[in-house]
Amino acid sequence: MKTQLACLLLCLLLVTCSKDTEITDGPNSGYVSKTVVTKGGSKNDSAQSVVKTSDGGYAILGFTQSSDGDVSHKQNDSYDYWVLKYASNHTLQWSKTYGGSGDDRGEHIIETQDGGFAILGYSTSNDGDVSLNAGAQDYWLAKLDNLGNLLWQKSYGYIGADLGKSVMQTPDGGYFITGVLDVTASGGAGNTKQANQRHAGGDYWVLKLDNQGTIEWSKYYGGSFTDTPYDAVKLADGGYILIGSSDSDDVDINNNIGTYDFWIVRISETGSIVWEKNFGGTQIDEARGILAVNNNSFFVIGDTRSSDNQVSNNLGAADLWLININLDGNLIWEKTFGGSNFDAGKSISKGLNNNYILAGNSRSANGNLTQNKGQNDAWLLQVDGNGNIQKQISVGGSEIDSFSSAVQLDNNTIIAVGQSSSSDGDIPENKGFSDLLILQLQ
Repeated sequence: MKTQLACLLLCLLLVTCSKDTEITDGPNSGYVSKTVVTKGGSKNDSAQSVVKTSDGGYAILGFTQSSDGDVSHKQNDSYDYWVLKYASNHTLQWSKTYGGSGDDRGEHIIETQDGGFAILGYSTSNDGDVSLNAGAQDYWLAKLDNLGNLLWQKSYGYIGADLGKSVMQTPDGGYFITGVLDVTASGGAGNTKQANQRHAGGDYWVLKLDNQGTIEWSKYYGGSFTDTPYDAVKLADGGYILIGSSDSDDVDINNNIGTYDFWIVRISETGSIVWEKNFGGTQIDEARGILAVNNNSFFVIGDTRSSDNQVSNNLGAADLWLININLDGNLIWEKTFGGSNFDAGKSISKGLNNNYILAGNSRSANGNLTQNKGQNDAWLLQVDGNGNIQKQISVGGSEIDSFSSAVQLDNNTIIAVGQSSSSDGDIPENKGFSDLLILQLQ
């Protein structure tokens, strides 16, 4: 749980007018047209998730603390969810913030079956757009129409820090949301089954909702230490696979390999565990995203500091780690990407030509990296179905820059989003502490 809160200080997001710049990269990048844009105001702004839309454009979710610059429609300096909708030619169609007077941060956006959007993250507010807060952070889910108008919203949580991470729409029109339950402040909810046992962190917390956000069922998964989910995928049989990281070795978790592992759980349509497996080595390994390649094969992306057990080739301090597993949770292959410094993967999505788009960040200037421009660069790779690099690019300046999410549009343009604290190198402008970062690639 506490590890989640430390991550939330690096921010950025998007809105209306801003400078942009075309960049060039090393000879191995393979991209022809590259444009970098920053958006935001004088405080902290961040993009966390991007989704391509059925009209050929894209929508971005993150959070903003600013009330100036590109964020002209916000009245105070508390954090709000921030959604920006773009056309396929990168014209901003609308930009809106959602939340109350507390700390509200968006994590994941999807386009819904009706052409609108669902946005998930967490909130400490109980005013403004947020009608209820149980204490500290709650999951906060909001349903928008295609113009960004708020249709309904719901909070889920207890008195502790409960953080929503991933949302998907189910075939029945409902929703499946995942995130972290703060077991220490849940009043007995959670998955530590030993009476009076003190829990050291969080559990995976899953809720199945109807089409208005009413809970149909709620389940917890994990052990007595820190279990942090980041993503999920739906299966053809109606079940789900959940991914994240865990340092537990009890209750639901039977094979901890060392410190934090990729912890992957397959559940049934009603939430019963089908299988659970750990992947990694004896150091810290954290899974951040999952993608179905087909009905029997899945890619899981994250980072590893291990160099043993299932991690065959550690390149440095930490590597982006991509694994391919089958429906039974068996490892098909694994690959590391990076250099001698700290490198990490945050998301994976399907491209148009049997390729896959990986987004993350890197501090390395050797190994798989084309070049490094500062403390930490935003890093994007395209790989084939066997994990072989087809193209890659790093974007940044002298400060901290990273990507959190990327998609390929139907016109072949890749959109990667994240955050930047730089004002030099590839970064055309910095407006505050951190800005939303957008990369447009062809």
